[in-house]
Amino acid sequence: MTEDRRLTTQGQERKQQLLDQAAILFAERGYAETRVLDIVQAAGVAKGLFYWYFENKEALFRELVELNRLNLRRAQAEAIDPEAEPLLQIRQGAEASVRYMAQYAHFFSLLEVENLEKQFADELRKGTEIHTADVASIIRRGVADGSIRDEDPEVAAYGVVGTVGYYGHFHRTGRLPLPVDELAAFVGRFVVCALASDETIARRVLAPAHV
Repeated sequence: MTEDRRLTTQGQERKQQLLDQAAILFAERGYAETRVLDIVQAAGVAKGLFYWYFENKEALFRELVELNRLNLRRAQAEAIDPEAEPLLQIRQGAEASVRYMAQYAHFFSLLEVENLEKQFADELRKGTEIHTADVASIIRRGVADGSIRDEDPEVAAYGVVGTVGYYGHFHRTGRLPLPVDELAAFVGRFVVCALASDETIARRVLAPAHV
């Protein structure tokens, strides 16, 4: 966005309308083939209004990526029980992430395509780094209480984030035609078994009471 502006309720709605229509067009046509004119026509607003909210098309796309990252973190936070032990929190966050990626598969597919051009690689890398830092923080607590194996927390966190990301990719590209809840449960079990310091702890965290 060009600069910080205080938006009225109507202004916020118009801006969101532009973001929503742009997301649809980007998913249908790709970033390069979508013009600012296409976005404003789909949103039913004047072209000049677009530049009140966004410096250019790239700025809008970057804001979409940021919103997607924030919404993903919100979905993870809503799924994680703040009172649960660390390993269960990781399971809850991983399962929520798989479900979110399936729900917004069109946008994650678009990110993969656009990342081939490297234009937005920095924005996408930022999301991975934030997600990894969040998971690493939980893993440190698990290592400290003995429920998670004593490995480098950041390295282990990349394993969790990578597992979630790749299974999400395989699902939306049709290579894993499983119901999303079934896939989410599998990924949850997978990361718990990979991280648990022993089988007893893994069984406890995977008990039906925690579903």
